[in-house]
Amino acid sequence: MIIIMKHGATASEIANVSARVEQMGCQVHLSEGEERTIIGVIGNGRPIDHERIERMSGVERTVPVLRPFKLASRDFHPQNSTFPINGTTIGGDQIIVMAGPCAIESTEQLMETAQVVKAAGAHALRGGAFKPRTSPYSFQGLGEEGLKLLAEARKVTGMPVVTEVMAPEQVPLVSTYADILQIGARSMQNYALLHAVGESQRPVLLKRGMMSTIEELLMSAEYILSHGNQRVILCERGIRTFEPYTRNTLDISAVPLLKQLSHLPVVVDPSHGTGHWELVAPVARAAVAAGADGLIIEVHPRPEEAWSDGGQSLKPHRFEELMTSLKAIAAAVGRRL
Repeated sequence: MIIIMKHGATASEIANVSARVEQMGCQVHLSEGEERTIIGVIGNGRPIDHERIERMSGVERTVPVLRPFKLASRDFHPQNSTFPINGTTIGGDQIIVMAGPCAIESTEQLMETAQVVKAAGAHALRGGAFKPRTSPYSFQGLGEEGLKLLAEARKVTGMPVVTEVMAPEQVPLVSTYADILQIGARSMQNYALLHAVGESQRPVLLKRGMMSTIEELLMSAEYILSHGNQRVILCERGIRTFEPYTRNTLDISAVPLLKQLSHLPVVVDPSHGTGHWELVAPVARAAVAAGADGLIIEVHPRPEEAWSDGGQSLKPHRFEELMTSLKAIAAAVGRRL
């Protein structure tokens, strides 16, 4: 449930209510807005005496939270969550674009791409060092060497970097180099990994599983949030349907729906969502119009030579054109790029 404090409730009243909740064996999560404070209560399965809580000084009312996801719910946290990453704010008025190659292949390839996306206005650099592939014979990534290249690109460009982590034991290593830990679609329900990134207290980009519901995505976010790690970004990247003409079916309705249900920032991956570079720009524009807080886009200087997902990667000039077109759409919906 949530406890809504009265307008002007004192710090002492808030502390007293929080202490009473903890005495009941529950966890307390404070959400302090401009006008009032909301105390989120995560129960331990035992019934809570609502009337006793409502009689306490400073309490306006209690409200049950019926959804299974609590910390991710907008009931618990009415305001949009925003947080900085290396000077870049996620979830605010500015739409954040993360761009770069699907897989890190070499120093030259990564640095060339990093400079291009930086010049075009990207805010963060994406690149895969560990690559989960359908075939065990496909390129699996450069591993730690790729992470080192990402760190070097960050030093040169000043952009924060995002890369995927695939297993709990990789979290300390990837955290050493990356600013944002990405949980891929195939790992969305790897609960040991979700616990590990939650405990890391690093920003997390959580991708929706290819056959996962909205509620399952939010429940996965709940695992991370339950460790006190509030810096979680939700990512819609398409789901698997019967349609063979695209790699996945990008659920554009997930953007406003997630924004309605949750306070967490939402980004869209039009590259994996479509699988075809020709569709990336129109879907990216649609995502911004639908209210997305950001985009994650694959860019490669020579997609025909890419070791992974070249068919969905934008060439530099096409990425520049997309960034220009996004500015007008962002302005039309009251945002900026």
